[in-house]
Amino acid sequence: MTSVTEIAKDVFRICTYVPEANIQFNQFLVRDEQPLLFHTGHKRLFAQVREAVATLIDPASLRWIGFSHMEADECGGLAEWQRLAPASTALCSVIGKRIGVDDFIALRPARAMSDGETLATGRYRFHFLHTPQLPHGWDAGLLFEETQSVLFCSDLFHQNGDLEAITRNDVVGRFCQTLTDNRDSRVPGYMPYTPRTGATLARLAQLDPKVLAAMHGSAFVGDGQRALIDAAAMMRELLG
Repeated sequence: MTSVTEIAKDVFRICTYVPEANIQFNQFLVRDEQPLLFHTGHKRLFAQVREAVATLIDPASLRWIGFSHMEADECGGLAEWQRLAPASTALCSVIGKRIGVDDFIALRPARAMSDGETLATGRYRFHFLHTPQLPHGWDAGLLFEETQSVLFCSDLFHQNGDLEAITRNDVVGRFCQTLTDNRDSRVPGYMPYTPRTGATLARLAQLDPKVLAAMHGSAFVGDGQRALIDAAAMMRELLG
């Protein structure tokens, strides 16, 4: 079952829990003059996500489709969305566009965003940050909505389980548990720790986000700067 929760004004978390994997897959719709969807979800979840989006906007009016990096849960449904929404354009990093988004998944050329570039969708303004290997992939990037301080953080702050839509509690502890569990699972090396990781997390912390919109698990509402600083220390100790 797919649920919809408003986590900030006009920012909606669209969540599908997959019990066999014990994981939530979240997409985020920003309702604006030019609607933006961050994460498409897997191709097999397209119908469910489309129905959820239809409770918020006309899905055919979708203008921007963003994601962090090339991975099925990030952009697997991109072509389906672009067939449905004829004016929609994918947003990705310059690296992402070059290494495969246009060739493999997009029906139309993607808009490649450079580090520090901004995109206005009407009332809201998105700042793009290129974050190589964070959470993973050299094409990785994140979006920060500046007017409400919402960081769309992809797999950062991944929390396993069927969790509440919003938490104000210890999201770093949950994230640590997920990284610990994954380290000893069939997917070791899920999130690398590189010479850039600490500096990249420090840069994200300087944004002082008030909402951390995680792809898996609860959205965190509170002191996002403190959460990112604490996550950096935890990741260094656990993975560094």
